[in-house]
Amino acid sequence: MVVSQIESNLERTFHKSKWVDFLRQYGPIPRNDNMYDEVIQRNLKTKKIEPIIFETEYLDELINNFKSTSPKSVILTGTAGDGKTFCCREVWEALGGAREIWEQDITIRQLNLDNHKLYIVKDLSELNNEDKIRILTLMADSIINFSSDQIYLIAANDGQLIEAWEQAENTDNVIKVRKIIEELLVNDQQEDLNYNLRFYNLSRLNTARMFTKILDAVINHSGWQECQKCYYHNPPNLNEKCPIWENKKRLEEKHWNNILRERIIDLLQLVELNGIHLPIRQLLLLISNMLLGHPEGKDKLLNCKIVPFIVDNDKSYLSSIYHNIFGFNLSERKINSIEVFKVLNSFGIGKETSNQIDNILIFGKDDPEISHYYHKFLKNDSFYGTSKNFIIGQKSYLEGDLIEEKNNFLKILISQRQRLFFIIAKDEEENLNFWNLTIFQFAGEYLNKVYKKLKNNEKVSQNIIGRLAKGINRIFTGMLVNNFNEIIIATSGSYSQAKISQVYEESIPVRKNRGEEVTIELEENHNIPTLIVYLSVIQNDIYPIKLTLNLARYEYLSRVAEGTLPSSFSQEYYEDILAFKTQILQKVKLRKKWEGEELETDNSLLINLLEMKDDGKAHPINMEVMICR
Repeated sequence: MVVSQIESNLERTFHKSKWVDFLRQYGPIPRNDNMYDEVIQRNLKTKKIEPIIFETEYLDELINNFKSTSPKSVILTGTAGDGKTFCCREVWEALGGAREIWEQDITIRQLNLDNHKLYIVKDLSELNNEDKIRILTLMADSIINFSSDQIYLIAANDGQLIEAWEQAENTDNVIKVRKIIEELLVNDQQEDLNYNLRFYNLSRLNTARMFTKILDAVINHSGWQECQKCYYHNPPNLNEKCPIWENKKRLEEKHWNNILRERIIDLLQLVELNGIHLPIRQLLLLISNMLLGHPEGKDKLLNCKIVPFIVDNDKSYLSSIYHNIFGFNLSERKINSIEVFKVLNSFGIGKETSNQIDNILIFGKDDPEISHYYHKFLKNDSFYGTSKNFIIGQKSYLEGDLIEEKNNFLKILISQRQRLFFIIAKDEEENLNFWNLTIFQFAGEYLNKVYKKLKNNEKVSQNIIGRLAKGINRIFTGMLVNNFNEIIIATSGSYSQAKISQVYEESIPVRKNRGEEVTIELEENHNIPTLIVYLSVIQNDIYPIKLTLNLARYEYLSRVAEGTLPSSFSQEYYEDILAFKTQILQKVKLRKKWEGEELETDNSLLINLLEMKDDGKAHPINMEVMICR
């Protein structure tokens, strides 16, 4: 339908870009993911386009290892799309392997090095069981035997890797290697010097850092030079500008003080700190969709041919990069099937808002107190801000037109809230309650005042630790206590998981006192903020108790402390904190045992009960219970 309209609507000259067509291949289009790398390489060759080149962590290490006089075998693991096939191919070509041989349908490739023979398996799942068992048995022998002249480069998804080694023949060497692989994977280590093996988990790559490298490679690609020949690249009327080019300009570092980039990177960093890994393939998909997304394009992506139709029918606003970031050009079913959009939409950006933000969007034009915001955030952006569609929708909404038209404007508001999230300047974040546009209202604090401070070897504010302690106390006791300078351990008498716990067991000061303390530190292996409770000990087996503070837990505790917990937080977070309480209680009881503390006498039992004072703080009071024998 759209294509037929285009054919009769081409009055201006446009240039069909091979680069734009190629970029669509990275987007959310139907494909066989098992052939992803092969399809991309074939398209590069057919269209004669330079590949998207960006620095890949570990690649130089891999190549240098195999070029050294004493190379080690290598296992590459990670999730699908982390770049394992890419690394294998780059190693093959860097060591002199022919591209023609790589492109052949071979599962085990061989390459003669100076003193070794290298075997490369780019995907362990492609091997039949017989070949898989044989190659892993031989690899185990070479890993144990440093003098072996055979070395291996094997790639496999993390789940497949463990499963494959479990299926391998139980030789002495296989059993040893199986154990060391599990240890390296669990401890996030790359090697044990006692074995001739290097282990790389590509799922540990920093998502935000990789996004920046990939984005720069896409935005600065030579293929964009083709666009210079197109009328829609720089038309006399700015509203005729190609939306693809407009989105590209907004992603460049110099545009809008780089806020758009920084906000995307912040979201990706928060996703990672929430324990979710996004592979390289998902980041490429995100970038392609940001640039090309449009609900009326083929596969919901623009190409050069459809641009004149989009421009002439005033539909460029539907290409908004700000809602393409969340996949809003796609169907809801498609969004939920793509990991990067699913996790970015978990922030609720566009659906969450505040009265202040919506007043700017709806009434700002005529309200002198906020009109400066309206002009700055909407009027100054006629392309995606005060587009013709927005003006018409706003007018209908304010004049009380049909219900259907009002509902359409409410949908437009979602897109505008998303846009504001990515353009509000840093010096205006606090005044506009910027993070209220997400369900994680403490996300900015978590990122900037906790994570980044810890990365810079700075301490987290005592006020923040105190608020988290207050939230913990409310869950531990089941009461709206206001204690923030200590963590209170309480039970119901015998059951630590009770909803209401008024039997006082112990308290741990937040500020350091006689070896006891509550701090926030970076967890060593996964680089995530961790709340740590230190107990003063007389025995070495009483270790600090740790609670990993991912974004969701941090938000949950902060909301509980503030007394405003939304329904979007599940029972899971509550149970996590109660499990943390049980760990502390076990250590407290163990310490009391070592200290020989005895609360029961022959005739009575001393119990401490929590009592709430007028200031909302809980204090223990002693109660002696007589025992009848």
